[in-house]
Amino acid sequence: MPLVSVIIVNYNGVHLLKDCLDSLRSQTLSDFEVILVDNASSDSSVKFVKEGYPEVRVIVNNDNLGFGGGNNRGIKASRAGYIALLNNDTKAHRRWLESLVEAAESDKTIGMCASKILNFDNPEIIDNTGLLMYPDGLARGRGRLEKDRGQYDRLEEVFIPSGCAAFYRRKMLDEIGLFDEDFFLYLDDVDMGLRARMAGWRCVYVPDAIVYHRYSATADPYSPLKAYLVERNRVWVVIKYFPLRMILMSPFYTSLRYLFQAYGILSGRGAVNRLAKSESMFNTIGIVLKAYLSALRMSGKMIRKRKEIARLKKIDNMEFHGWFKRYRIKVREIALKD
Repeated sequence: MPLVSVIIVNYNGVHLLKDCLDSLRSQTLSDFEVILVDNASSDSSVKFVKEGYPEVRVIVNNDNLGFGGGNNRGIKASRAGYIALLNNDTKAHRRWLESLVEAAESDKTIGMCASKILNFDNPEIIDNTGLLMYPDGLARGRGRLEKDRGQYDRLEEVFIPSGCAAFYRRKMLDEIGLFDEDFFLYLDDVDMGLRARMAGWRCVYVPDAIVYHRYSATADPYSPLKAYLVERNRVWVVIKYFPLRMILMSPFYTSLRYLFQAYGILSGRGAVNRLAKSESMFNTIGIVLKAYLSALRMSGKMIRKRKEIARLKKIDNMEFHGWFKRYRIKVREIALKD
């Protein structure tokens, strides 16, 4: 039985896989398996992996199951005590897995580890060092787009890991369950991280576990689909996890974010500005309204999931509020940065 199972979900990423899989071949840790889950790719991804990387177990889905569904399929097929998720648009440093295992083995209360994720083409720029949360359910990478000056070179507790290169203890997953497949894409890692936190598990950031990431190489980072899914899924995060007081306050924080995003459009800043350049204001508003309608249609199901999650809860509301003081992201940063 391997110590770690590395799960890679792939969708039409044959042009990305060589860098990713070659970096796993050079890992200093040898006790691991690699499982590639292909989400019904129409390119030659499956053939490329089977012919060039026979050590990789390949699972082929007949349909695109998204991030959560693909990873769940891989986790269920895995055998190891630790699960490492790795995007197909990444390249891992040779000590990536070894560093993560060392950190997790140091304390059995650690259920998750976050990697130091750097920009693939410009490694001086940080992609993220774990995720921060905004009080309406959105998340953003800690340190995103900052120059790496060593400011995040300390092993420390962080909120939750990015699903781009996340590390989970199987015992934790056995307790809290796998990814919520209703999310399909985006905020799946936030949903998982909050559920683990609610159950009392900790997350540490491991600065020596370095991964180089091509940001959104598989999916357009400024597409209408991403905007729709992110807005819908963040509503579900609020419904599933937030205390009543924070649910009631959430519309205020969302309105404040919209105000700053409108300013971003006028000043040419932020991800919403990028979307607005390709979509009319009318279409952009329509995307948001469509997201809310979809979120509301599924609200009953999310409330039922909230009740199930409550059975795992080992923290009180005061601790939950404390997370949003310690790991909160400012509205300017989430609205005005790419």
